[in-house]
Amino acid sequence: MRHGRKIIDMSSPVERTILFVDLRGSTALYLSLGNTQAASVVTQSMTLLQQIVAHSGGRVVKKLGDGLMAVFDDPERCVFATEEMHTSLDRIVALPEADTPRRTTALKLKAALALGEMVEVEDDWFGDAVNVAARLLDLASDSETLATESLVNRLDSDQRERFRSLDKLHLRGRKEPVQVYRMEARRFGDTVSTQFQEARHSDLPDGLRLTWMDDTRVFAVDTPPIVLGRSPQAMYCIDDSRVSRSHARIEYHGGHFQLTDLSYNGTFVRFAHEEQVLTLKRSTCTLHGTGTISLGAGPTDQTAASVQFEVLSFSDTVPRGDDD
Repeated sequence: MRHGRKIIDMSSPVERTILFVDLRGSTALYLSLGNTQAASVVTQSMTLLQQIVAHSGGRVVKKLGDGLMAVFDDPERCVFATEEMHTSLDRIVALPEADTPRRTTALKLKAALALGEMVEVEDDWFGDAVNVAARLLDLASDSETLATESLVNRLDSDQRERFRSLDKLHLRGRKEPVQVYRMEARRFGDTVSTQFQEARHSDLPDGLRLTWMDDTRVFAVDTPPIVLGRSPQAMYCIDDSRVSRSHARIEYHGGHFQLTDLSYNGTFVRFAHEEQVLTLKRSTCTLHGTGTISLGAGPTDQTAASVQFEVLSFSDTVPRGDDD
């Protein structure tokens, strides 16, 4: 008989869908509402997330701080559960102290989904899909759901059409980039987007000009999401050591160009004629007019990689032929 050696119960590899979710805003909630009320809201929200997983046919694997990891046999049920989580959390409203008349939305959710072969070990799950989903959660912004191409391809046509490609992103710890998709909310689905494109007001932008050093390009509103990064595969490559391989992305959504930080060093935006610098840390802002996007360091750093941007109206701007 051997002593001191534990036999690990490991299952055979099976295909499953993994879901990571994280509640955002709990720190601010504790500051604004106080410990007792904030703890009640967080507990209520976490219980709700677990109930949605169970009712959707999934299983909670473990809690992770203000989030959780869950596994599903059916990728479509996982997508359904994720959407229900976003919708349900929007209905949870934290009531502030009696002397504060306003009502404050409690928490936001970010989520990541991946499908692939994995193994179960002592009630936990391991595999490449698990690692990818965990890394995607790091890149997701508040109220955003990111998913892998393998998962999106397994959905029926109605669900698949709700996912928009974000191009290939480099994930920490992986040599090869991963094709990533974002789930669009129903209210910003394809039907609404089509209506915007067919009947836009003249004050809505038609394009975006980006300039870094000698590289000037104009992007139309129907361009896929523009990834700015150090990787040669980024749509707008910026060769600077402080720039992440996939540092930020710009996409046209709801009639506006939106910039989202994907990095660890941050993205900084200064609009023309404004002194204030907007700092993005895994968050999003809307671009308007002209200004500077600095990657990895603020615009006051003269050595920072700074991209000049200009939101364009093609009615009075004709892009050069070599810019397309």
